[in-house]
Amino acid sequence: MDITKVNSKLLGELEEMGFPLARAMRALHYSGNSSLEDAINYIVEHEDEPEIDQMPSVPIIIEIEGSKSSSMSEEVKLTAQKLRYKVQKTNKEEDRDFEQRREKERIRVGKELQEAKKIAEENERKRFIALRKAEKEDEKRARERIRQKLQQDKIERRGKVGSPPESHASYNTATTMVQENKKEILPPVSNGIQVTSTTKVDLMRNCLRSLRRNNKDDYIKVKRAFETLLVYIRNVARDPKRINSGRSERVGIFEQGIKFLELCGFEQVEGGRYLVLPRDRFNMAEFKSAGNLLQSAITNPFFGLLSTEE
Repeated sequence: MDITKVNSKLLGELEEMGFPLARAMRALHYSGNSSLEDAINYIVEHEDEPEIDQMPSVPIIIEIEGSKSSSMSEEVKLTAQKLRYKVQKTNKEEDRDFEQRREKERIRVGKELQEAKKIAEENERKRFIALRKAEKEDEKRARERIRQKLQQDKIERRGKVGSPPESHASYNTATTMVQENKKEILPPVSNGIQVTSTTKVDLMRNCLRSLRRNNKDDYIKVKRAFETLLVYIRNVARDPKRINSGRSERVGIFEQGIKFLELCGFEQVEGGRYLVLPRDRFNMAEFKSAGNLLQSAITNPFFGLLSTEE
C-alpha cells in the first residue's frame, strides 16, 4: 500500500492561508509534496471539483523533520490570497445558506404545527357540537316519553273512574266558560250619571264628578262629604261595619255619595236607613282606588269642573 508523506510546514502554511485541512493535504499529495506553489496551483486547477475537500484515499504521513524552506513568487501569493478569500466567502455563503434552510425548515414546521393545532381544535369543536346535539335529542326524546307516559296515566285514571275521554271540543267549551267567568260584572248606570268607561273605578270617579258639578256653588259642603266618604272608606277597610245613613247627613244629602258607597260594595237595608258592607263583597283593591279618588277630589279644588279627566 502506497504511503504519501506530507510536509508539515507546507501543510501549516496552507492552513494559515485559510484552506481546509482536507483540501491542503489533497493538494500536497497530488502535487508531489514538492512546494507550496505547486499545491496552490493544484487547488486553483481543481477547485471546482466536488472531491476537492475530500481527504486522499491513501494513507498519509506528515513529515515533520527535514522539510525545506518554501518560497513563493508574488503571483503565487496573490493567487493564494484570492483562493483564501474565495474559500472564506464560500464558507460564509454555505453558512448563510445553511441558516436560511434551517430558518425555512423552522417556519415550515411551525406552520405545520399551527395547521395541525387548528385542525385539532376544529375537530374538537365539531365533536362538541355533535355531542351537544345528541344530548338535546336525548333530552327531547326523554321529555316526549314522559309526556306520553303522563297522558297514558291520565287516560287510565279516567277509565278507572268511568269518565269519558277528554275531547278537543270539551276543552274549548271549558276555556270559553272560564273566560266568561273572568269578565267583570259592572253595576247598572242610573240617575243620569254620564259614564265614559265600563270599569268600576271610572264609575266611582264619575259619581264624585257629578256630586261636585251638581253642587258647585256649595264647595264647603261638598268637601265635607268627600272627607266623610274618605273616613268611611278608611274605617271599613280596617273593620267592615254598618253605617247609619240617618246619622251621616254629610253624605246622605247627596245621592251621588250613596251611589259611590254602593259601588264600593255597600248595600242599603231597612228602607235605605242603613248601609251595610257584606264581608264577601269587601275588595281591598277597590277600597284603595276609592281612597285615592277621594284624596284627589279633596286636594284639587277644580275636581270635576274643568274637564272630564283629572
